[in-house]
Amino acid sequence: MGHFGFSYIGLIFLLMLFIPNIIWTKKMPEGYTAEGENRILALCERMGEVLVCCCALMFSDFNLQGWTAWTGWLAAAIALMILYEIWWIRYFCSERKLKDFYSGILHIPLAGATLPVMAFFLLGIYGRVIWMLIAVLVLGIGHIGIHLQHYRNLNQSMR
Repeated sequence: MGHFGFSYIGLIFLLMLFIPNIIWTKKMPEGYTAEGENRILALCERMGEVLVCCCALMFSDFNLQGWTAWTGWLAAAIALMILYEIWWIRYFCSERKLKDFYSGILHIPLAGATLPVMAFFLLGIYGRVIWMLIAVLVLGIGHIGIHLQHYRNLNQSMR
């Protein structure tokens, strides 16, 4: 279920998530708008964001617990977050067009949305925190769903 206590790993993951997103607010792709987003997906995204942030910080189960078979889940989550940072660097070095923002990396589609969701899900598995897994599922439905909606709209407008 999870042990209450501060998680430094959760804080590191949140910093890896928020810092590029804060920079992005100054370097948004040309033509980006949140208009027309599905309201249910947006609600799931917002609820998921709050729940994931709370879970990441308040369960000490995410902190390094020595080297066990479960450490592989943490290593995989860290690898996905590093790949997420690489994706952001690639985006910031690009022309910053919508196609760049909705790009994939290493055959992972919509990497800006899918990588952090997958990383936090693996973190939930590592910590064995069901609340994180539920929060990430809510977040993933909303966040990936919205990005998929934008991506489909972009592809239709390019035809």
